[in-house]
Amino acid sequence: MTKFQAPKGVSEYVPPRSNAFAWVRSTLENTISAAGYQLLELPIFEDTELFTRIGASTDVVSKEMYTFEDRGGRSITLRPEGTVGALRAVSEHGLDRGSLPAKVYYCGPFFRAERPQKGRYRQFYSIGIEAIGTHDAALDAEVIAIADAGFKKLGLTKYRLEMTSLGDAESRAAHRVDLVKFISGLDLDEETKERAKLNPLRLFDDKREEVRTLMTKAPILLDYLSSESKANFAEVQRHLTAMGIAFTINSRMVRGLDYYTGTTFEFVHDLLGAQSGIGGGGRYDGLMGEIGGQDITGIGFGLGLDRALLAVEAEGVVIPETFVSDLFIIPMGEAAKSASLKYAADLRASGFKVELAFGDRALKTAMKTADKSGARFSLVIGDEEIASGVVVVKEMSSGTANSVRLDSLASALMN
Repeated sequence: MTKFQAPKGVSEYVPPRSNAFAWVRSTLENTISAAGYQLLELPIFEDTELFTRIGASTDVVSKEMYTFEDRGGRSITLRPEGTVGALRAVSEHGLDRGSLPAKVYYCGPFFRAERPQKGRYRQFYSIGIEAIGTHDAALDAEVIAIADAGFKKLGLTKYRLEMTSLGDAESRAAHRVDLVKFISGLDLDEETKERAKLNPLRLFDDKREEVRTLMTKAPILLDYLSSESKANFAEVQRHLTAMGIAFTINSRMVRGLDYYTGTTFEFVHDLLGAQSGIGGGGRYDGLMGEIGGQDITGIGFGLGLDRALLAVEAEGVVIPETFVSDLFIIPMGEAAKSASLKYAADLRASGFKVELAFGDRALKTAMKTADKSGARFSLVIGDEEIASGVVVVKEMSSGTANSVRLDSLASALMN
């Protein structure tokens, strides 16, 4: 009989590592919600055109999407990123017609058909935020600061923030003229030339050493910023400096999708090797208009949960226990099982974490299981305890044992 395995390239988490993953996710989620961002639960798949409309020159859209035809003949794509789906939802449900900026976040799996390696998966997990409808350098700085605060709460110290500005339409138009002229003089293969025609900035993001070498003398967009873009970027930097957030300017940064404008940033962790990016984002003026919504601005980020966990492990951060039960109950006999189930349910309803031993194990074996569980207390309940209404509650760390009435268990566990 075939022994099935998870598909290649899936980031799958099982205990006990899944507890660490859950801690990373909840820590970042709590940081985001503390800044007033509200949950947006998005579909796993969208109409393919939603993605193809905004990034034809990127590998994500042209090569890496999981696209299929559903039973109704519609082209559907598993979401490769979160921003455009979030904008679609904000526009569709009228959140952009209320108080602005509309502040939302999302969290879950995303999908890209690429070559799997450590830190790069075909199914991966991200958490992201979007602040939509307000153009303000202070908002740019706050979005970056939220990501930075999240990484700090995870205990990370060995990462750095890189940022740049991709300018406004005027800046990019002026830069494009000189960049296209420069690229036309390079000895490039046909596929790269076609890619450059769609978006010449993509050549700055090419990982091949020969292309990197050719692009070392290419004109830099930062040198073409309009006075307004230059002033806005300087203001973002002033706000970050005032908050004590260190950063470096990376004038050759190009994010993996085409829609970014203005402030653009990435968090890099040097202990992760080739897949060193743990999160990033930027402003995307005009993107909502591109997908049929209002022509309004926005800024956001996506943080990789898989890579954040790898960074936590690489730095040796001590991850707190995410589940420690208050009580481990060992029933001895059928009557004790029924009684134990009732007492466990009542205690859980009162807010306690309670586990039970199952499978009619010998007392010695059950006690070993209780010890491994990490529970604060344990007790054994049998016919004698049921009849007397009294059990012996053992504190697992010290071995101290005390007689406690069954109807007073909750009070005993509070001590």
